Amino acid sequence: MPRRKAAVAVFAVLALAGCTTDKPTATTQPAASAPSASQSAQGSGTGAQSKFFVQADFDAQLAMRTQTPEGPSDKPWEQAIAPQMADTAKYKKDGPYHLCFSNAAVNNPWRQVGWKTMQAEAGLHKEITKFTALDAEGKDDKQISDIAELQAKGCDALIVSPNTTATLTPAVTAACGKVPVIVFDRGVETDCPVTFIKPIGGYAFGADAAEFLVEKVPVPAGGKVLALRILPGVDVLETRWSAAKVVFDKSKVQVVGVEFTDGDAAKTKSIVSDYLQRYGKIDGVWMDAGATAVAAIEAFEDAGLPVPPINGEDQQDFLQKWKDSNLTAIAPTYPTYQWRTPIIAALKILKGEEVPKMWNLPQPKVTSENLSTYLKPNMPPLHYALCGCEDLPGFPETWGGKKS
Repeated sequence: MPRRKAAVAVFAVLALAGCTTDKPTATTQPAASAPSASQSAQGSGTGAQSKFFVQADFDAQLAMRTQTPEGPSDKPWEQAIAPQMADTAKYKKDGPYHLCFSNAAVNNPWRQVGWKTMQAEAGLHKEITKFTALDAEGKDDKQISDIAELQAKGCDALIVSPNTTATLTPAVTAACGKVPVIVFDRGVETDCPVTFIKPIGGYAFGADAAEFLVEKVPVPAGGKVLALRILPGVDVLETRWSAAKVVFDKSKVQVVGVEFTDGDAAKTKSIVSDYLQRYGKIDGVWMDAGATAVAAIEAFEDAGLPVPPINGEDQQDFLQKWKDSNLTAIAPTYPTYQWRTPIIAALKILKGEEVPKMWNLPQPKVTSENLSTYLKPNMPPLHYALCGCEDLPGFPETWGGKKS
C-alpha cells in the first residue's frame, strides 16, 4: 500500500473508535482505475465527491481486499497484508518489560470491547510485569499531557491510539525520540512510530457495502437507495461514503437521499419513515456505520413493509435481527481484534524482531454464508463479533457475556 509521511489515510469510527475531523494529506499520484472526484457522475443523487477522497488510497485499499495476508490463519490480529518489514534491532533489550498505553478514550462500546481485549492480551505475557494506561477521555490536551507523563514513568515501549491526528502528531514525534512508539487505530502525521497498526480502512468498508447493494437492489423495480451517514467531516466516515459514491455512480441504482443521523436511533428511524412516506418504497439502505441499523430496520417493520437489502456492522443486535428476520444484509467490519496487535508488536520490537512498518490487518465482512460464525447469542447486544477475544482468559464474562 502506498505510504506517505502521514500514515496512509487516517482511520476512525464515530460509533466505534471515536471520531476525528483532521483532513488527511495528499498521498502519491492518483491512479486511473476509478473516476476522480471531477469525473464521478453526480446524476445518481450522490452529490459532489468528498474533499477527503484520495484516489491512491482508494485503489490501494480495494486491492488489499483480495490479497492474502501473511501470518497464522487462526489469528488475524497477527496477520499482515503486503507487509514491508522494519528492523528493530536497536530497540532490543532484556525483560521484564513495562509497557505503556495512551488511549484516546473508552467512551463507546467498540472501544470498551477493545480495551478489555488489550488488557487480556497483555495478561498472557509473563514478561510484561507492568502495564500502565492513561485514558484521555476524548480530549486532545489531556492526551498530550498523558503522553508526556508516560515518558517519565520508565516505559520500555509506548502504545498510542490518537484522539485526533494533526493535534497529537507533535506529542507522538517527541515521544519517538525517547521510546519505541506503536500507533494503532488512527494515524499521525509522522512516520516515526516503529509501526502503525490498522485494518484495511474506510474505503474498503464503504465499497463492500455499496457493491452488495448494487448487486441486490432490483433496479427494474425502482432501484432507490437511501444513504444514512453519521456526521460530515469525519475522515473514516467520509472515506466510507466516498468509496460508496464511486460504486453507486458507476451503477444504475438511484440514491434518493443522503441523510445524517447523528448516530441517533430515533432520528435514524424518523428519517427512514419520512422517506418511505415520500417515495412509498425504498429498495436498499446503505450506512456508514451500523450502530443504528436495527432502528432503520424497525422503520420498515412499523410501516408494514419488507426490509430491503441493508448493511450494518458486527454488533450483536444487528446480527441477531438479521438472522431472526432472514434479512438480505451484509456487515463490513472495523475489527476490534486490532487491540491485541499493539501488545504483540511491542514485545516483538523489544526482542529485536522485525515488524511491519505499516501493519495492515485483514478486514473481514459478515455475510449470510458466515453469519452463524459471528452471531453469539450469549453475548450482549453491543458486543462486537470480531473482538478476537474468544481464546482469552475470562471470556465471555469479562466482555459481558454468559457461558453457553
